Parts: sequence; structure tokens; C-alpha cells
Amino acid sequence: MSIPELFQEVSGSGVSDFGQVVRCCSAAGPFCLIGGLALNSYVEPVYTMDADFVLAHGLAPKVITELQGKGFVTADHPHSLNALMPGSQLRIQFTLDPRYSEFPSRAHNREMFGVIVPVAALEDLLQGKMWAWSDPERRLSKREKDRLDLVRIGEKFPALRSLLPAEIQHLFR
Repeated sequence: MSIPELFQEVSGSGVSDFGQVVRCCSAAGPFCLIGGLALNSYVEPVYTMDADFVLAHGLAPKVITELQGKGFVTADHPHSLNALMPGSQLRIQFTLDPRYSEFPSRAHNREMFGVIVPVAALEDLLQGKMWAWSDPERRLSKREKDRLDLVRIGEKFPALRSLLPAEIQHLFR
């Protein structure tokens, strides 16, 4: 069984959902994949049911409307717009954090579940993970996952270790 087939089986319809989201985002304008799923394209993958995206300024309403028309259920949150296809386990999240606004301009096309998608540059993912890890308002379990993601980057890319927070750099000594 291929990775896309396995993910489709586990998620309910995650590969199909992911493809629909990527097509909607592509039609709207500049965007890229961020977060753990994006990081999986650079380092040893770990299981995740979240697909996090950043859209160019002003595109979120258009994309959300398009996804609603395809059957996705959407929800507004203080820092994100979320979408979920009923029956699917794949959670789609569009960040509203302006710190990520330049990420699409530095993204690289990569294959994910048989779909070509712009993925944030590794250095941008590193920065995003540092922002998430250092956010005291995030749940501890999420922050610990972010910490693990920073460690994964440091293991695979030793040249980037100097960019990691001192607390994590210390782990490599």
C-alpha cells in the first residue's frame, strides 16, 4: 500500500480533501503549506492529521467560500480559519497570523500525497515552529510537539542548529 493510499484509509478522505484544498488555494493565489505536515516533507515523517496553510493577504474568504461550496464545514477562530470535510479526520487550518505572510513567496513546490503543493522553505518552517513553541498560550502538548519538530530539524540539518533556541541547542551537545 502506498503512503497516499494508507493516509486515505486512515483519515477517511484526507488525500482527496487535501487535493481539493490545494486546488482551491492554487486558484485563489499565493499560498503554501506550513506546520508539521510541511515539515514531514523535509525530515523523517511523523503522523499528523493537521494540514496548516498560509494564504496571501485577503484570499482566505474566497478560499473558505469555495471549500464550503465543496461540502467542507468551516469555523472561525481568533488566529485561524478551519475547514473539515464531514467524515474525514484531516483538519485544515488557515493561519491568520501576519508573521507568516512572506512564507508563500519563498515556498518550494514539493509532492505531498500525489499532489504538487508549495511548501514553506525549511528556514521559514523553523521560524514558525519557534514562534509556536515559545507561545505560552498554546497547550503544553502542542508546544511539546513543536519542540520535537525543532529537534527533528536539528537532527537532520546540523547547519541550522545555531538558529535553534539555546534550550534546544543544548540537547545536541
